[in-house]
Amino acid sequence: MLDALILGLRQLADPGARRLVLRCVLIAIATFALLVVVVATVLSSIDATGIPWLDTLLTVVGSTAALVLAWLLFPVVIAAALGWFADDIALAVERRYYPDLPPPVGMGVGESVWATVRFTTVALLLNILALPLYLVPGANILAYLALNGYLLGREYFELVAGRRLAWSKVAGIRQRARGRLWLAGIAIALLLSMPGLNLVAPVVAIAFMVHLFEGLRRGAGVLSAAPRPRSRGVTAAPHLGDGSV
Repeated sequence: MLDALILGLRQLADPGARRLVLRCVLIAIATFALLVVVVATVLSSIDATGIPWLDTLLTVVGSTAALVLAWLLFPVVIAAALGWFADDIALAVERRYYPDLPPPVGMGVGESVWATVRFTTVALLLNILALPLYLVPGANILAYLALNGYLLGREYFELVAGRRLAWSKVAGIRQRARGRLWLAGIAIALLLSMPGLNLVAPVVAIAFMVHLFEGLRRGAGVLSAAPRPRSRGVTAAPHLGDGSV
């Protein structure tokens, strides 16, 4: 798994990936800014008390809370947002390291949209429910990494694997490698929480998961699905393959 992560980091130096990195950086910045605005708007809707000093304190606390909440929710939201662009990153990795692969199958636009909405909803709800734990020193880091490690490991794996395998096979590999994918998700969550690095972390995460998936798939002796024509705009998006959480 460490080798796959190192190869994912090396993808940033690939000349062919520079345009993709720039695109992901712009998407990451826009996503974080949008999160801050949304969270701040929700918090500002709380009625003022009419007490000047208390209202000022609430404004300061609310602004800080908006930044913190946006930071906590960023990994899940950026992962969902990049679902529409992940195919380009995965293809760049495959062209360099796995030139023997046939074109990916992909999935329908409607299926991609529904899968993205479903995953994002579940992930955001779980993170919101875990907010009380995030306020407990010590437990907050463990809770954040445990929850988002599971969510991101599963999401990025299905994002990559769903391009090439039927969902029954994706679920089978995921179940057998759930511990490894959880650890991979923790590594991705750490990358996405580091200032500066989190702007390019989505590219690293997708490249990392491509290498991890290929190792798992080939180790399990599972071949890629036969290629079929892909319609314009069809990409792999986060998918909860069997409907479970």
